[in-house]
Amino acid sequence: MALVTLVTGASSGFGQMIARDLACAGHTVFASMRGTTAKNVEQVKDNTAFATKKRVDLRSIELDVQDQGSIEAAVQAIIDASGRIDVLVQNAGHMVYGPTEAFTVDQLAQQYDVNVLGTHRVNRAVLPHMRKARSGLLIWVSSSSVAGGVPPLLGPYFAAKAGMDALAVCYAKELAPFGIESSIVVPGAFTTGTNHFPNAGKPEDTDIQGEYVAAYPDGFLDKMQEALAATSPKDADPKAVGRAVVDIVAAPFGERPFRVHVDPASDGAAVTFTVMDRVRSEFLHRIGYADLLHPHRSA
Repeated sequence: MALVTLVTGASSGFGQMIARDLACAGHTVFASMRGTTAKNVEQVKDNTAFATKKRVDLRSIELDVQDQGSIEAAVQAIIDASGRIDVLVQNAGHMVYGPTEAFTVDQLAQQYDVNVLGTHRVNRAVLPHMRKARSGLLIWVSSSSVAGGVPPLLGPYFAAKAGMDALAVCYAKELAPFGIESSIVVPGAFTTGTNHFPNAGKPEDTDIQGEYVAAYPDGFLDKMQEALAATSPKDADPKAVGRAVVDIVAAPFGERPFRVHVDPASDGAAVTFTVMDRVRSEFLHRIGYADLLHPHRSA
């Protein structure tokens, strides 16, 4: 069955891969991004060409996760065109790289606004339609850094991803009575094949950054990226993230996994998350609400 899917942050990287893989799997996919008539106009043209060549239903749509009006306009356009939204892939995000102290408070707020508040804004526009239908699937693109190895120089990004993951866990329980499923995809550190590191934001307080650079061995910032890249096998394929999302969508209702790890570096997140999620599950049993661990099928 073809499902109507909205993917956020789909101009490049994981989002673009996910959108295209879902379209090739036969679904109607709205690949959302900012600047469809400006900075991302070429990506829109490329999506159109891809859809024509592959004969799939892949549509670009303007959506800025920091702008509630933009989000609501996009969601309404999808409802007008397709009548429903079956799957929402919360992928939009932005990475920063550098000493944590050197990022200003406003820069940290920006990280939370994109990576955490952005998901909440999109949910508030999409979920009323899913709750009315008493059906739907939320897929969250998290990070192994939330529970696995945590290298330095990525603090603001990791903190924001942890916040997003916590939201995903809470939303899953609260949406279960509406028949809305949740799955969290946990990619590891893919240092090649995406634009995460090349496009990462940098600290604005260059004086403080300079003090850290002076205190560490020569080339520390570059060497840390090299060390991180060395943990991942040479054949690590970021496209595996898109394939994982396709498999989740294809799974029957009630059988979709709560977490799927795509981490060639094996940084330990799979072990830690298994314990964390089990503890959380046991606590729901303890307080008498174990039924919230699974979505309720509509009568």
